[in-house]
Amino acid sequence: MPLIETEFADSIGTLVMNHVEKRNALSMELIDEMLGAIEHFNASGARVIILRAPAGCRVWSAGHDVSELPDRGRDPLGWGDPLRVVIRAIQESPAPVIAHIEGSVWGGGCEVALACDILVATTEASFAITPAKLGVPYNLGGVLTLMNMVPHPVLREMLFTARPIPARQAFNLGMINAICDAAEIDARVADMARAIAANSPLSIAAMKEEIRLLAGAHSISPELFERVQALRRTVYDSHDYQEGLDAFREKRKPVFVGK
Repeated sequence: MPLIETEFADSIGTLVMNHVEKRNALSMELIDEMLGAIEHFNASGARVIILRAPAGCRVWSAGHDVSELPDRGRDPLGWGDPLRVVIRAIQESPAPVIAHIEGSVWGGGCEVALACDILVATTEASFAITPAKLGVPYNLGGVLTLMNMVPHPVLREMLFTARPIPARQAFNLGMINAICDAAEIDARVADMARAIAANSPLSIAAMKEEIRLLAGAHSISPELFERVQALRRTVYDSHDYQEGLDAFREKRKPVFVGK
């Protein structure tokens, strides 16, 4: 069975992540289907893309499929990792992407949501960034996505505690554009999508790309990049990284020793 559902009408593409058995964990298979849908929408001239989960879901996305992370000794979030690829596809699509969020959003799913251009969430939604629970060293591209959307003191709290924040707080911080009751979110998102679709797609595509390029225009020296990569390598070569993966697989709480 396909892991997504799609619809295309009135220049609006809708992509529904529909692997509810795994709480829309971002597996390679799910992401491959998402990439195909985004590519199809782009080729079809979509003026807006809506990214959502099924109505009434309790979890929008459980984040990266941890079962697919490599054991220690290899970068778990390299350039070609499926999560990184789908983030770039969302950001580089000429069509604005609206995240329609019901339920909780975890880990890599939080970055996927925050990579979208506009976020609309129900009042019951929540957001958590959880690599520290697994001992995973997030990469520079992922941290930059988060830094561009989350005030830095709040981002530090979210990264270091791995605790979720509620939609109301996210809205007050400017992380999301609107919050509403679950009964209203479909109409709210549809109204926003129609408003975007009625405007100039060339103008919007150019401005979206300008925002993307300017948001990523942070200079970094080769020396600094190598230092960051060395810090990350220390983590994914560590006992703690392997312990995080083993604990997940064994369904127990990890015991981190800092080595």
